[in-house]
Amino acid sequence: MLISTAHAQMFGGAGGDSFLISMLPLVLIFVIFYFLLIRPQQKRAKEHRELLSNIRRGDRIVTTGGLMGTVAKVSESDDTLHVEIAQGVRVQVVRTMVAEVRGKGQPLSPSKGKKGRDKASEDADPADDADDADNTEKKAES
Repeated sequence: MLISTAHAQMFGGAGGDSFLISMLPLVLIFVIFYFLLIRPQQKRAKEHRELLSNIRRGDRIVTTGGLMGTVAKVSESDDTLHVEIAQGVRVQVVRTMVAEVRGKGQPLSPSKGKKGRDKASEDADPADDADDADNTEKKAES
């Protein structure tokens, strides 16, 4: 098979303009992927790192395995959390396995020193307070 000179000229022409035109779709695809996939993922990862660094005692957390509990102790040295998943049941969780923080704990009050909050405020659950308020309203209506 012989290639005619007309076909050879069609593929070999002026290389500068055709190269830029052929690369333009690839560049546009990369820009679209950056703004729709890469950038939002980096933003989400940054927010998750900040969330993990701000975990403190008393926070209600959910792990990637689905366990829900309250942070009882934060160990900075080995990057683990001691999480109470039921009364008297504590497990150790690696900090990076925390999926989300459902509720923030109370900050340490300066008057109580290093011991932190009193036992009554630790045991109080906001959901219980809401149920008590509903029961009070029902009693008042009857």
